[in-house]
Amino acid sequence: MSAAESYLKPEVAQQIARLDLRAKFIVEGFLSGLHASPYQGFSVEFSEHRRYEPGEDIKDIDWLVYAKTDRYYVKKYQAETNLNGYLLVDLSESMGYTHRQALTKFDYCVCLSAAMAYLMHRQQDPVGLATFDTKLRASLKSKSSRAQLGNILSLLSKAKPTGPTDVAASLTQFAGMVKQKSLAMVFSDLLPSGDPEEVSDERYAGEITKSLNLLRHRGHDVILFHVLDEAEVTFPFEGMHDLHDPEDGSNLIVDASGVRRDYLEAVAEFRDLYKTACQKAGADYVPLDTSMQYDKALIEYLQGRQARF
Repeated sequence: MSAAESYLKPEVAQQIARLDLRAKFIVEGFLSGLHASPYQGFSVEFSEHRRYEPGEDIKDIDWLVYAKTDRYYVKKYQAETNLNGYLLVDLSESMGYTHRQALTKFDYCVCLSAAMAYLMHRQQDPVGLATFDTKLRASLKSKSSRAQLGNILSLLSKAKPTGPTDVAASLTQFAGMVKQKSLAMVFSDLLPSGDPEEVSDERYAGEITKSLNLLRHRGHDVILFHVLDEAEVTFPFEGMHDLHDPEDGSNLIVDASGVRRDYLEAVAEFRDLYKTACQKAGADYVPLDTSMQYDKALIEYLQGRQARF
C-alpha cells in the first residue's frame, strides 16, 4: 500500500493532525487524472485557459495548446482566473453522528472541505472559511496568502459539532457579509432542529431555498454538499429500535421493519427537495453518505463538474 493510500484509510483520516496530507493526496489524485486536458483545475473557473470565441483577437490564442489539442484556447488574464471561495461547514450536533462508520458526518465534511481548501490554495485562488449552527461562528476572510491554508486547517481541526442549527439563517447572514462574488461551498446534513410538528422538512427546505436564491441573486456560485450518515440513508436497523434526536434530546422507539419502507421513501423525498431547490437556484447539489470513500466521491464530483464547463 502506498503512503497516499494509507492516509486515505478512514482510521487514519480521523487523525486531524494529518488533515493537510489527506487534502493534498485527494487533490493531487484528482489533478493527475486531468493529464489529457489543456488546463488543470476543477472547472474552467480554476483554469488558465478558456475556449476561443469567434470574433476575439486571434493574437490571444495559445498556439502551443492548439498544437497539442487541435482546438483553440485563449489565455485567461489574472482578473479572469482568480476565484474567491468560501467553505461553509455545519457545526450542528446532528453532524457528530455515526452508526458504524469510522467518520462522523462532521469528520467527513471536514475532509471534503480541507481538500477543497487545498485545491483552491494550490490554484492560488483566495479561499476563506466559516463555521455555522444557528448563525455564523468562527470565520476566516478569503485570502490567497501562504499561511491561509494552515489557518483553515487549524480552525477545522478545532471545530466541534454541538447544538441546533439554522442553515437558511446562516446562509442569509453569509450573503450579507460577503460582497465579492464567490464560490460558496456548503457542507451540511441539512437536518432541521426543533419540534418536527413546527419545523417540517418542506418548510425548512423552503427557507434554505430562499437563501440559495439570495446567494445566486448576488452573483455567488453555490455547491451544496449534502452529507448523511450511511445509516440515515439505508436504515440497517432490526427489531424495536430507539431513535434519538441529538439536537433536541427526544427519543422515539419504533419497529424498524415496520417503518423501513416509509422511512426510505421519506429520505428519498428529503433529498429530492434539495436537489430540486438547487436546480431551480442554479446551484450544484452533491448528495453523499459516509459509506462512500470521501476522496473518490469528491474526485468524481470534481471531474463531472469540469466536464460540464
